[in-house]
Amino acid sequence: MMDLRFELPVGLTVDKLMESLGRFADVQLVLQEYCLRTYYDSFDWRLYQNGILCEFNRSKTTSDLVLKNLQNGRVFATLETSEAPSRNSRFKAGKVRTTLESYLDQRALLPVCTLEYEAYHLLLRNQDQHIILRLLLEDYDLLNGQLSFQTVRGYLKTAEQIAAALTEELGIRVLDRPVLELALGLEGRKPNDYSSKLKIVLDPVMRSDLAGKLIFGTLLKTIKANEQGVIADLDAEFLHDFRVAVRRTRTGLSQLKGVLPSDVNAYFADFFSWLGQVTTPTRDLDVYLAKFETYKQQLPADLHADLEPFLTLLQEKKLKNQQDLADKLRSPKFRKALVEWEQCLKSQAYPKLAKMSHMDIKTLADRRIWKTYRRILEEGGAITVNSAPGDLHELRKTCKKLRYLIEFFQSLYPKLQIKKLIKQLKGLQDVLGDFQDFDVQMDFIDQCAKDKENALPSPTINALDELIRQLAAQKARARRHYQPAFEEFAMAKNHALFKSLFATHR
Repeated sequence: MMDLRFELPVGLTVDKLMESLGRFADVQLVLQEYCLRTYYDSFDWRLYQNGILCEFNRSKTTSDLVLKNLQNGRVFATLETSEAPSRNSRFKAGKVRTTLESYLDQRALLPVCTLEYEAYHLLLRNQDQHIILRLLLEDYDLLNGQLSFQTVRGYLKTAEQIAAALTEELGIRVLDRPVLELALGLEGRKPNDYSSKLKIVLDPVMRSDLAGKLIFGTLLKTIKANEQGVIADLDAEFLHDFRVAVRRTRTGLSQLKGVLPSDVNAYFADFFSWLGQVTTPTRDLDVYLAKFETYKQQLPADLHADLEPFLTLLQEKKLKNQQDLADKLRSPKFRKALVEWEQCLKSQAYPKLAKMSHMDIKTLADRRIWKTYRRILEEGGAITVNSAPGDLHELRKTCKKLRYLIEFFQSLYPKLQIKKLIKQLKGLQDVLGDFQDFDVQMDFIDQCAKDKENALPSPTINALDELIRQLAAQKARARRHYQPAFEEFAMAKNHALFKSLFATHR
Protein backbone atom coordinates (compact mmCIF):
# COMPACT_ATOMS: atom_id res chain seq x y z
CA MET A 1 0.00 0.00 0.00
CA MET A 2 1.45 3.35 -1.02
CA ASP A 3 2.08 6.17 1.42
CA LEU A 4 -0.63 8.80 1.17
CA ARG A 5 0.72 11.68 3.26
CA PHE A 6 3.72 13.80 2.34
CA GLU A 7 5.57 16.80 3.71
CA LEU A 8 6.61 19.58 1.36
CA PRO A 9 10.14 20.97 1.56
CA VAL A 10 10.78 24.50 2.80
CA GLY A 11 10.23 27.08 0.06
CA LEU A 12 8.04 24.95 -2.19
CA THR A 13 5.15 27.21 -3.13
CA VAL A 14 1.63 26.19 -4.07
CA ASP A 15 2.13 27.53 -7.59
CA LYS A 16 5.33 25.53 -8.06
CA LEU A 17 3.62 22.35 -6.90
CA MET A 18 0.66 22.86 -9.23
CA GLU A 19 3.03 23.57 -12.11
CA SER A 20 4.81 20.27 -11.50
CA LEU A 21 1.52 18.38 -11.23
CA GLY A 22 0.48 19.88 -14.58
CA ARG A 23 3.07 17.72 -16.34
CA PHE A 24 1.09 14.60 -15.45
CA ALA A 25 -2.49 15.72 -16.00
CA ASP A 26 -4.85 18.66 -16.06
CA VAL A 27 -4.92 20.28 -12.61
CA GLN A 28 -8.21 21.66 -11.38
CA LEU A 29 -8.43 23.78 -8.22
CA VAL A 30 -11.84 22.78 -6.89
CA LEU A 31 -11.78 24.77 -3.67
CA GLN A 32 -9.44 27.05 -1.74
CA GLU A 33 -10.45 27.92 1.80
CA TYR A 34 -9.12 29.15 5.13
CA CYS A 35 -9.37 26.46 7.83
CA LEU A 36 -8.90 25.99 11.55
CA ARG A 37 -8.02 22.62 13.03
CA THR A 38 -8.09 22.03 16.77
CA TYR A 39 -6.76 18.77 18.14
CA TYR A 40 -8.56 17.32 21.16
CA ASP A 41 -7.68 14.67 23.72
CA SER A 42 -8.00 14.02 27.42
CA PHE A 43 -5.49 15.64 29.77
CA ASP A 44 -3.69 12.29 30.08
CA TRP A 45 -3.69 11.55 26.31
CA ARG A 46 -6.03 8.56 26.34
CA LEU A 47 -6.92 8.85 22.66
CA TYR A 48 -3.34 9.29 21.48
CA GLN A 49 -2.20 6.34 23.58
CA ASN A 50 -4.79 4.21 21.79
CA GLY A 51 -3.74 5.31 18.32
CA ILE A 52 -6.49 7.89 17.75
CA LEU A 53 -6.35 11.50 16.60
CA CYS A 54 -9.39 13.68 17.32
CA GLU A 55 -9.73 16.83 15.17
CA PHE A 56 -12.33 19.56 15.14
CA ASN A 57 -12.11 21.12 11.66
CA ARG A 58 -13.78 24.39 10.72
CA SER A 59 -14.05 26.31 7.46
CA LYS A 60 -16.67 28.39 5.67
CA THR A 61 -18.15 25.29 4.09
CA THR A 62 -17.86 22.59 6.77
CA SER A 63 -17.48 22.04 10.49
CA ASP A 64 -16.99 18.54 11.81
CA LEU A 65 -15.40 16.37 14.45
CA VAL A 66 -13.13 13.74 12.91
CA LEU A 67 -11.45 10.65 14.35
CA LYS A 68 -8.38 9.37 12.53
CA ASN A 69 -6.00 6.46 12.79
CA LEU A 70 -2.80 7.85 14.31
CA GLN A 71 -0.51 5.70 12.19
CA ASN A 72 -1.88 6.20 8.69
CA GLY A 73 -4.09 9.28 9.06
CA ARG A 74 -7.18 7.54 7.71
CA VAL A 75 -10.56 8.84 8.89
CA PHE A 76 -12.72 6.18 10.55
CA ALA A 77 -15.47 8.33 12.09
CA THR A 78 -16.95 11.75 11.34
CA LEU A 79 -19.62 13.84 13.04
CA GLU A 80 -20.92 17.03 11.47
CA THR A 81 -21.24 19.61 14.23
CA SER A 82 -20.91 23.37 14.49
CA GLU A 83 -20.15 23.40 18.22
CA ALA A 84 -16.65 22.89 19.54
CA PRO A 85 -16.38 19.97 21.98
CA SER A 86 -16.62 20.83 25.65
CA ARG A 87 -16.78 18.93 28.92
CA ASN A 88 -20.59 19.09 28.70
CA SER A 89 -20.85 17.89 25.10
CA ARG A 90 -23.30 15.09 24.44
CA PHE A 91 -22.70 13.99 20.88
CA LYS A 92 -25.51 12.28 19.03
CA ALA A 93 -25.39 8.49 18.84
CA GLY A 94 -22.85 7.13 16.39
CA LYS A 95 -19.29 5.90 16.03
CA VAL A 96 -17.71 9.17 17.20
CA ARG A 97 -19.69 9.09 20.43
CA THR A 98 -19.16 5.39 21.18
CA THR A 99 -15.43 5.65 20.45
CA LEU A 100 -14.92 8.69 22.67
CA GLU A 101 -16.98 7.26 25.52
CA SER A 102 -15.15 3.93 25.43
CA TYR A 103 -11.69 5.50 25.66
CA LEU A 104 -12.32 8.66 27.68
CA ASP A 105 -14.64 7.22 30.34
CA GLN A 106 -15.06 10.13 32.80
CA ARG A 107 -12.33 12.30 31.33
CA ALA A 108 -13.21 15.51 29.50
CA LEU A 109 -12.32 16.11 25.87
CA LEU A 110 -10.02 19.15 25.97
CA PRO A 111 -8.33 21.26 23.26
CA VAL A 112 -4.65 20.45 22.81
CA CYS A 113 -3.55 22.92 20.13
CA THR A 114 -4.91 24.77 17.08
CA LEU A 115 -3.50 25.19 13.58
CA GLU A 116 -4.48 27.73 10.91
CA TYR A 117 -3.93 26.85 7.28
CA GLU A 118 -5.04 27.42 3.72
CA ALA A 119 -6.56 24.30 2.17
CA TYR A 120 -6.35 23.59 -1.58
CA HIS A 121 -8.59 20.81 -2.92
CA LEU A 122 -7.18 19.64 -6.26
CA LEU A 123 -8.33 17.22 -8.95
CA LEU A 124 -6.08 15.68 -11.57
CA ARG A 125 -7.85 14.65 -14.81
CA ASN A 126 -6.50 12.71 -17.77
CA GLN A 127 -7.07 13.52 -21.44
CA ASP A 128 -10.52 11.91 -21.24
CA GLN A 129 -11.33 14.19 -18.29
CA HIS A 130 -11.53 11.20 -15.95
CA ILE A 131 -10.41 11.93 -12.39
CA ILE A 132 -7.18 10.03 -11.75
CA LEU A 133 -6.20 11.55 -8.38
CA ARG A 134 -7.58 13.78 -5.63
CA LEU A 135 -5.16 15.88 -3.62
CA LEU A 136 -5.46 17.99 -0.50
CA LEU A 137 -2.74 20.55 0.14
CA GLU A 138 -2.60 22.14 3.59
CA ASP A 139 -0.43 25.27 3.54
CA TYR A 140 0.58 26.29 7.10
CA ASP A 141 2.27 29.50 8.21
CA LEU A 142 4.61 27.90 10.76
CA LEU A 143 4.93 24.34 9.45
CA ASN A 144 5.92 22.83 6.14
CA GLY A 145 2.97 22.18 3.85
CA GLN A 146 1.29 18.77 3.94
CA LEU A 147 0.07 16.95 0.82
CA SER A 148 -2.48 14.12 1.05
CA PHE A 149 -3.20 11.72 -1.81
CA GLN A 150 -6.75 10.37 -2.19
CA THR A 151 -6.37 7.62 -4.75
CA VAL A 152 -9.00 6.72 -7.31
CA ARG A 153 -9.87 3.11 -8.14
CA GLY A 154 -8.07 1.98 -11.28
CA TYR A 155 -5.39 4.69 -11.05
CA LEU A 156 -3.29 3.53 -8.08
CA LYS A 157 -0.26 2.91 -10.29
CA THR A 158 -0.58 6.42 -11.69
CA ALA A 159 -0.70 7.88 -8.17
CA GLU A 160 2.45 5.96 -7.22
CA GLN A 161 4.26 7.29 -10.30
CA ILE A 162 3.25 10.88 -9.51
CA ALA A 163 4.38 10.51 -5.88
CA ALA A 164 7.71 9.07 -7.00
CA ALA A 165 8.26 11.90 -9.48
CA LEU A 166 7.39 14.62 -6.94
CA THR A 167 9.74 13.00 -4.44
CA GLU A 168 12.62 13.02 -6.89
CA GLU A 169 12.00 16.40 -8.52
CA LEU A 170 10.62 18.54 -5.69
CA GLY A 171 11.92 16.79 -2.61
CA ILE A 172 8.59 15.96 -1.01
CA ARG A 173 8.95 13.21 1.55
CA VAL A 174 6.69 10.77 3.34
CA LEU A 175 5.22 12.34 6.47
CA ASP A 176 6.70 10.14 9.19
CA ARG A 177 4.77 11.56 12.15
CA PRO A 178 1.37 13.17 12.78
CA VAL A 179 0.97 16.89 12.19
CA LEU A 180 -0.13 17.08 15.85
CA GLU A 181 3.41 16.26 16.95
CA LEU A 182 4.85 18.96 14.68
CA ALA A 183 2.33 21.51 15.99
CA LEU A 184 3.08 20.67 19.61
CA GLY A 185 6.79 21.02 18.87
CA LEU A 186 6.20 24.69 18.05
CA GLU A 187 5.05 25.12 21.66
CA GLY A 188 7.89 23.09 23.14
CA ARG A 189 5.52 20.23 23.93
CA LYS A 190 5.04 16.65 22.86
CA PRO A 191 2.26 14.06 23.19
CA ASN A 192 2.08 12.12 26.44
CA ASP A 193 3.65 15.04 28.29
CA TYR A 194 1.48 14.22 31.29
CA SER A 195 1.01 10.96 33.14
CA SER A 196 -0.05 10.28 36.72
CA LYS A 197 2.24 7.24 36.82
CA LEU A 198 5.50 7.68 38.68
CA LYS A 199 8.59 7.52 36.50
CA ILE A 200 11.45 8.13 38.91
CA VAL A 201 14.92 6.80 38.12
CA LEU A 202 17.22 6.68 41.13
CA ASP A 203 20.89 5.78 41.49
CA PRO A 204 21.34 3.26 44.36
CA VAL A 205 24.22 5.28 45.83
CA MET A 206 22.41 8.63 45.61
CA ARG A 207 22.22 10.49 48.91
CA SER A 208 18.84 10.08 50.55
CA ASP A 209 18.13 13.79 50.82
CA LEU A 210 18.75 14.30 47.11
CA ALA A 211 16.65 11.27 46.19
CA GLY A 212 13.87 12.46 48.48
CA LYS A 213 13.83 15.87 46.81
CA LEU A 214 13.66 14.20 43.40
CA ILE A 215 10.66 12.13 44.50
CA PHE A 216 8.89 15.07 46.12
CA GLY A 217 9.67 17.27 43.12
CA THR A 218 8.07 14.77 40.74
CA LEU A 219 4.93 14.70 42.90
CA LEU A 220 4.85 18.49 43.07
CA LYS A 221 4.81 18.64 39.25
CA THR A 222 1.71 16.42 39.27
CA ILE A 223 0.02 18.61 41.87
CA LYS A 224 0.72 21.77 39.88
CA ALA A 225 -0.26 20.16 36.57
CA ASN A 226 -3.70 19.27 37.94
CA GLU A 227 -4.32 22.36 40.08
CA GLN A 228 -6.19 24.46 37.52
CA GLY A 229 -8.21 21.48 36.33
CA VAL A 230 -9.33 20.91 39.93
CA ILE A 231 -10.30 24.56 40.38
CA ALA A 232 -12.24 24.62 37.09
CA ASP A 233 -13.71 21.16 37.76
CA LEU A 234 -12.93 20.09 34.19
CA ASP A 235 -13.41 16.45 35.11
CA ALA A 236 -13.18 14.29 38.23
CA GLU A 237 -9.81 12.80 37.31
CA PHE A 238 -7.98 16.09 37.90
CA LEU A 239 -8.92 15.95 41.56
CA HIS A 240 -8.18 12.23 41.73
CA ASP A 241 -4.62 12.66 40.41
CA PHE A 242 -4.14 15.76 42.57
CA ARG A 243 -5.13 13.81 45.70
CA VAL A 244 -2.97 10.79 44.84
CA ALA A 245 0.06 13.07 44.51
CA VAL A 246 -0.82 14.67 47.86
CA ARG A 247 -1.19 11.25 49.53
CA ARG A 248 2.09 10.07 48.07
CA THR A 249 3.77 13.21 49.37
CA ARG A 250 2.31 12.61 52.84
CA THR A 251 3.59 9.03 52.75
CA GLY A 252 7.03 10.24 51.74
CA LEU A 253 7.13 12.74 54.60
CA SER A 254 6.00 10.14 57.15
CA GLN A 255 8.06 7.21 55.90
CA LEU A 256 11.27 9.03 55.00
CA LYS A 257 11.69 10.97 58.22
CA GLY A 258 15.28 12.03 58.71
CA VAL A 259 15.76 12.88 55.05
CA LEU A 260 14.57 16.45 55.68
CA PRO A 261 15.18 18.35 58.93
CA SER A 262 12.49 17.47 61.49
CA ASP A 263 11.03 20.98 61.73
CA VAL A 264 10.78 21.25 57.92
CA ASN A 265 9.22 17.81 57.71
CA ALA A 266 6.64 18.60 60.40
CA TYR A 267 5.65 21.92 58.81
CA PHE A 268 4.93 20.42 55.43
CA ALA A 269 3.36 17.27 56.87
CA ASP A 270 0.75 19.56 58.46
CA PHE A 271 0.19 21.41 55.19
CA PHE A 272 -0.32 18.27 53.08
CA SER A 273 -2.54 16.78 55.77
CA TRP A 274 -4.74 19.89 55.53
CA LEU A 275 -4.71 19.63 51.75
CA GLY A 276 -5.87 16.02 51.96
CA GLN A 277 -8.69 16.98 54.30
CA VAL A 278 -10.05 19.89 52.24
CA THR A 279 -10.14 17.81 49.04
CA THR A 280 -11.89 14.78 50.56
CA PRO A 281 -15.56 15.96 50.53
CA THR A 282 -15.47 16.95 46.85
CA ARG A 283 -13.73 13.71 45.85
CA ASP A 284 -16.26 11.63 47.80
CA LEU A 285 -19.12 13.38 46.01
CA ASP A 286 -17.45 12.75 42.65
CA VAL A 287 -17.45 9.06 43.53
CA TYR A 288 -21.08 9.03 44.65
CA LEU A 289 -22.18 10.81 41.49
CA ALA A 290 -20.23 8.36 39.34
CA LYS A 291 -21.86 5.46 41.20
CA PHE A 292 -25.41 6.80 41.01
CA GLU A 293 -26.45 4.68 38.02
CA THR A 294 -25.00 1.63 39.78
CA TYR A 295 -27.04 2.51 42.87
CA LYS A 296 -30.19 2.61 40.74
CA GLN A 297 -29.49 -0.78 39.23
CA GLN A 298 -29.12 -2.30 42.71
CA LEU A 299 -32.72 -1.37 43.50
CA PRO A 300 -35.98 -2.75 42.12
CA ALA A 301 -37.16 -0.89 39.01
CA ASP A 302 -40.15 0.59 40.84
CA LEU A 303 -37.75 2.44 43.18
CA HIS A 304 -35.61 4.05 40.47
CA ALA A 305 -37.67 7.22 40.20
CA ASP A 306 -37.72 7.57 44.01
CA LEU A 307 -33.93 7.86 43.97
CA GLU A 308 -33.84 10.95 41.74
CA PRO A 309 -34.13 13.50 44.61
CA PHE A 310 -31.00 11.89 46.06
CA LEU A 311 -29.17 12.65 42.80
CA THR A 312 -30.29 16.28 43.01
CA LEU A 313 -28.98 16.46 46.58
CA LEU A 314 -25.62 14.99 45.51
CA GLN A 315 -25.32 17.55 42.72
CA GLU A 316 -26.12 20.42 45.08
CA LYS A 317 -23.59 19.19 47.64
CA LYS A 318 -20.97 18.74 44.92
CA LEU A 319 -21.48 22.31 43.65
CA LYS A 320 -21.15 23.76 47.16
CA ASN A 321 -18.08 21.70 48.06
CA GLN A 322 -16.44 22.38 44.70
CA GLN A 323 -16.80 26.13 45.18
CA ASP A 324 -15.35 25.83 48.68
CA LEU A 325 -12.43 23.74 47.41
CA ALA A 326 -11.71 26.20 44.60
CA ASP A 327 -11.61 29.05 47.14
CA LYS A 328 -9.12 27.12 49.28
CA LEU A 329 -6.86 26.41 46.31
CA ARG A 330 -6.89 30.12 45.46
CA SER A 331 -6.21 31.10 49.08
CA PRO A 332 -2.97 32.74 50.30
CA LYS A 333 -2.45 29.75 52.62
CA PHE A 334 -2.28 27.29 49.74
CA ARG A 335 -0.24 29.51 47.45
CA LYS A 336 2.28 30.44 50.15
CA ALA A 337 2.84 26.88 51.33
CA LEU A 338 3.20 25.51 47.79
CA VAL A 339 5.82 28.15 46.94
CA GLU A 340 7.65 27.39 50.18
CA TRP A 341 7.60 23.66 49.38
CA GLU A 342 9.04 24.29 45.92
CA GLN A 343 11.76 26.49 47.39
CA CYS A 344 12.50 23.82 49.98
CA LEU A 345 13.01 21.20 47.30
CA LYS A 346 15.33 23.48 45.34
CA SER A 347 17.40 24.42 48.39
CA GLN A 348 20.95 23.07 48.34
CA ALA A 349 21.49 22.94 52.08
CA TYR A 350 19.87 23.50 55.45
CA PRO A 351 21.37 25.19 58.51
CA LYS A 352 20.78 21.93 60.39
CA LEU A 353 21.53 18.79 58.38
CA ALA A 354 18.93 16.02 58.55
CA LYS A 355 20.19 12.93 60.38
CA MET A 356 19.70 10.50 57.47
CA SER A 357 20.58 12.82 54.62
CA HIS A 358 23.90 11.13 53.84
CA MET A 359 22.55 7.57 53.82
CA ASP A 360 22.41 6.10 50.33
CA ILE A 361 18.86 5.77 49.04
CA LYS A 362 19.05 2.01 48.39
CA THR A 363 19.82 1.33 52.05
CA LEU A 364 17.01 3.60 53.20
CA ALA A 365 14.56 2.09 50.70
CA ASP A 366 15.39 -1.46 51.83
CA ARG A 367 14.83 -0.57 55.46
CA ARG A 368 11.57 1.32 55.01
CA ILE A 369 9.96 -1.21 52.65
CA TRP A 370 10.96 -4.20 54.79
CA LYS A 371 9.72 -2.55 57.98
CA THR A 372 6.39 -1.56 56.43
CA TYR A 373 5.93 -5.04 54.94
CA ARG A 374 6.49 -6.67 58.33
CA ARG A 375 3.98 -4.27 59.86
CA ILE A 376 1.39 -5.47 57.34
CA LEU A 377 2.06 -9.08 58.33
CA GLU A 378 1.66 -8.15 62.00
CA GLU A 379 -1.51 -6.09 61.55
CA GLY A 380 -3.06 -8.46 59.04
CA GLY A 381 -2.28 -11.57 61.04
CA ALA A 382 -4.00 -10.11 64.10
CA ILE A 383 -7.31 -9.56 62.28
CA THR A 384 -10.00 -12.13 63.04
CA VAL A 385 -13.67 -12.47 62.15
CA ASN A 386 -14.43 -10.45 65.29
CA SER A 387 -12.07 -7.56 64.52
CA ALA A 388 -13.55 -4.07 64.26
CA PRO A 389 -13.84 -2.39 60.82
CA GLY A 390 -11.28 0.13 62.02
CA ASP A 391 -8.62 -2.60 62.16
CA LEU A 392 -9.10 -3.34 58.47
CA HIS A 393 -9.00 0.37 57.72
CA GLU A 394 -5.65 0.74 59.50
CA LEU A 395 -4.28 -2.22 57.55
CA ARG A 396 -5.52 -0.62 54.35
CA LYS A 397 -3.58 2.56 55.15
CA THR A 398 -0.41 0.56 55.86
CA CYS A 399 -0.81 -1.31 52.56
CA LYS A 400 -1.13 2.00 50.77
CA LYS A 401 2.10 3.23 52.38
CA LEU A 402 3.90 0.09 51.23
CA ARG A 403 2.51 0.47 47.72
CA TYR A 404 3.74 4.07 47.50
CA LEU A 405 7.17 3.18 48.88
CA ILE A 406 7.60 0.42 46.31
CA GLU A 407 6.51 2.81 43.55
CA PHE A 408 8.96 5.49 44.76
CA PHE A 409 11.90 3.09 44.67
CA GLN A 410 10.97 0.57 41.98
CA SER A 411 13.85 1.67 39.73
CA LEU A 412 16.29 0.27 42.34
CA TYR A 413 15.02 -3.31 42.00
CA PRO A 414 14.43 -5.93 39.27
CA LYS A 415 11.39 -4.85 37.23
CA LEU A 416 9.65 -8.23 36.93
CA GLN A 417 9.99 -9.04 40.63
CA ILE A 418 8.64 -5.64 41.65
CA LYS A 419 5.73 -6.13 39.25
CA LYS A 420 4.87 -9.44 40.96
CA LEU A 421 4.93 -7.87 44.42
CA ILE A 422 2.74 -4.95 43.38
CA LYS A 423 0.24 -7.38 41.85
CA GLN A 424 0.07 -9.38 45.08
CA LEU A 425 -0.27 -6.24 47.17
CA LYS A 426 -2.95 -4.84 44.87
CA GLY A 427 -5.07 -7.97 45.38
CA LEU A 428 -5.13 -7.36 49.13
CA GLN A 429 -5.68 -3.63 48.66
CA ASP A 430 -8.69 -4.23 46.42
CA VAL A 431 -10.45 -6.30 49.09
CA LEU A 432 -9.67 -3.81 51.85
CA GLY A 433 -10.65 -0.91 49.60
CA ASP A 434 -14.01 -2.46 48.71
CA PHE A 435 -14.78 -3.09 52.38
CA GLN A 436 -13.88 0.47 53.37
CA ASP A 437 -15.74 2.01 50.42
CA PHE A 438 -18.97 0.17 51.26
CA ASP A 439 -18.63 1.24 54.90
CA VAL A 440 -18.12 4.92 53.98
CA GLN A 441 -20.94 4.89 51.41
CA MET A 442 -23.39 3.37 53.88
CA ASP A 443 -22.53 5.99 56.49
CA PHE A 444 -22.88 8.88 54.01
CA ILE A 445 -26.20 7.65 52.61
CA ASP A 446 -27.54 7.15 56.12
CA GLN A 447 -26.57 10.73 57.02
CA CYS A 448 -28.34 12.03 53.90
CA ALA A 449 -31.48 10.07 54.80
CA LYS A 450 -31.48 11.53 58.32
CA ASP A 451 -30.54 15.09 57.34
CA LYS A 452 -33.29 17.40 58.58
CA GLU A 453 -31.86 20.49 56.89
CA ASN A 454 -32.04 18.90 53.43
CA ALA A 455 -35.02 16.68 54.08
CA LEU A 456 -35.68 14.13 51.35
CA PRO A 457 -39.16 12.82 50.45
CA SER A 458 -40.32 9.70 52.30
CA PRO A 459 -40.20 7.49 49.17
CA THR A 460 -36.58 8.56 48.61
CA ILE A 461 -35.66 7.76 52.22
CA ASN A 462 -37.24 4.32 51.80
CA ALA A 463 -35.24 3.78 48.62
CA LEU A 464 -32.05 4.82 50.43
CA ASP A 465 -32.81 2.40 53.26
CA GLU A 466 -33.04 -0.39 50.70
CA LEU A 467 -29.81 0.79 49.08
CA ILE A 468 -28.05 0.66 52.46
CA ARG A 469 -29.23 -2.95 52.89
CA GLN A 470 -27.80 -3.82 49.48
CA LEU A 471 -24.47 -2.16 50.30
CA ALA A 472 -24.37 -3.94 53.68
CA ALA A 473 -24.66 -7.28 51.89
CA GLN A 474 -21.80 -6.32 49.54
CA LYS A 475 -19.72 -5.16 52.49
CA ALA A 476 -20.27 -8.53 54.20
CA ARG A 477 -19.11 -10.34 51.05
CA ALA A 478 -15.99 -8.16 50.87
CA ARG A 479 -15.29 -8.95 54.53
CA ARG A 480 -15.43 -12.69 53.81
CA HIS A 481 -12.85 -12.23 51.04
CA TYR A 482 -10.31 -10.71 53.43
CA GLN A 483 -8.77 -13.86 54.92
CA PRO A 484 -8.07 -15.60 51.59
CA ALA A 485 -6.62 -12.35 50.18
CA PHE A 486 -4.33 -11.85 53.17
CA GLU A 487 -3.17 -15.46 53.15
CA GLU A 488 -2.28 -15.18 49.47
CA PHE A 489 -0.29 -12.01 50.11
CA ALA A 490 1.52 -13.53 53.11
CA MET A 491 2.28 -16.89 51.47
CA ALA A 492 5.81 -18.24 51.82
CA LYS A 493 6.75 -17.65 48.17
CA ASN A 494 5.79 -13.98 48.37
CA HIS A 495 7.52 -13.58 51.75
CA ALA A 496 10.73 -15.07 50.36
CA LEU A 497 10.71 -12.56 47.52
CA PHE A 498 10.19 -9.60 49.89
CA LYS A 499 13.00 -10.93 52.08
CA SER A 500 15.45 -11.41 49.21
CA LEU A 501 14.87 -7.91 47.86
CA PHE A 502 14.56 -5.78 50.98
CA ALA A 503 15.90 -7.57 54.06
CA THR A 504 19.51 -6.75 53.27
CA HIS A 505 20.05 -4.19 56.05
CA ARG A 506 18.40 -5.80 59.06
